[in-house]
Amino acid sequence: MKERALIVDDDPELLGILKKYLENHGMETILASNGAEALAAAPAGKPDIIITDVEMPRMDGFTLCRRIKENKVLSDIPVVIMTGKKKSDEDHVAGYGYGADDYVVKPFAYQVLLAKIKAILRRTSRGRKKDAVVKKDGLEMNLETRTVKLKGKPVKLTSKEFDLLATFSSKPGKLLSLNSLLEAVWGYNTADYNDPHTVEVHVSNLRRKIGAFGKRIKAVPGHGYKFE
Repeated sequence: MKERALIVDDDPELLGILKKYLENHGMETILASNGAEALAAAPAGKPDIIITDVEMPRMDGFTLCRRIKENKVLSDIPVVIMTGKKKSDEDHVAGYGYGADDYVVKPFAYQVLLAKIKAILRRTSRGRKKDAVVKKDGLEMNLETRTVKLKGKPVKLTSKEFDLLATFSSKPGKLLSLNSLLEAVWGYNTADYNDPHTVEVHVSNLRRKIGAFGKRIKAVPGHGYKFE
């Protein structure tokens, strides 16, 4: 079965180009011209990934991302945001706070976008194929359904937060450098991208969501994190 991308942009020319490019590389596509259309199309369309522009009428990309991640049915769909150069680092950090899984900055090479899409889909498909439940002192993590419970109560994590928690819990006591986390969780080539804020923002959000259990994720200044 082909993987399906929901592409969201108010530029019909770019929509057409991305549709043709992704379909030529073995994907199915659904198109929407704004966030409101995308939100309406997603439940029936069942996309494996959403690629959205930021500046759009009716509903912008950040709002779409937040609405997707707040929706119980759609929250596990990864979201890649396409943003213009005028967007600041603070805007990008804010986007991660809404649950964005990755960014590309316009103008971008289509093969770069495709590489990011494939990296994200590989990680999410590996998680779905595993039939395992990890239990640690009241925290229960289902690697197949990508769900987390803390003392029996569901904890809502973004895709990246889940991947971080799974990575930490699989390597207890080991120091994980920021670069190794960027490579393992985000699929980045750290020769090209090594911004520590990407990791720090997600770790902070993860700690907040898992409460006292989050204290086990210890920062090692200048190096990375360790899960105790």
